[in-house]
Amino acid sequence: MTPTHTTQAETRSATAAHRPWYVSALVAVLAALLLLGGVWAYTRIRSPFPYYGTAYDAPQPAAGVSGLSFRGGKVTPYAFTPGEGKTTALFFGFTHCPDVCPATLAYLERAQQAMTPAERAKFQVVFVSLDPDRDTPQRLNEYAKYFGQAQSVQVKEPALATLARSYAVSYVKTPLPGTGPGGGYQINHTGATFLIDAAGRKRLLWDVTQLGETARVLRDIRQVMNTPGNT
Repeated sequence: MTPTHTTQAETRSATAAHRPWYVSALVAVLAALLLLGGVWAYTRIRSPFPYYGTAYDAPQPAAGVSGLSFRGGKVTPYAFTPGEGKTTALFFGFTHCPDVCPATLAYLERAQQAMTPAERAKFQVVFVSLDPDRDTPQRLNEYAKYFGQAQSVQVKEPALATLARSYAVSYVKTPLPGTGPGGGYQINHTGATFLIDAAGRKRLLWDVTQLGETARVLRDIRQVMNTPGNT
């Protein structure tokens, strides 16, 4: 009688065939977790200063903002030129926004208040309206007063569309339910806040759910402020 020899592969195959399904599932989950853990560790090794927000793979030049503002009791030209020495949080929204816009500006104001006086002197918030038909410079000024030192600006079309596109911000006017032509509307828009360094480069962005974590947002801002070349 010829003896039979079972190979290791055959043994593993037989074992797997008799293994309960939940054991196989657990093995698969553990393997996936190990893989993800390795990816996480690798990205942290490559990035010694990980950000809480979503960082750009490489800093990108930020577009400037030109429009109208309300200062000193009158409408005046407004210009934000990236790279003029201040770190900037730039946000696109509108004053009739019921949730994301006021929350974003309130969170940014909270971060400002947590800064040292020296840091506040090197930081600014710029709020660009996506609803220039209703958001006059006067209305924007009144709105911004609720959020500390936020600078508000009205940019009219078609310049607004060009500016929004440079930041990959989308927006669309949507009629409110129950209103006919010419009735009420809202602006559905991208809700990201962009952090621009003092050298005029887009470094990272946050969504509104992240901005509520003031300590983490402030850490991001400080890391960008202290990055070599951010002057």
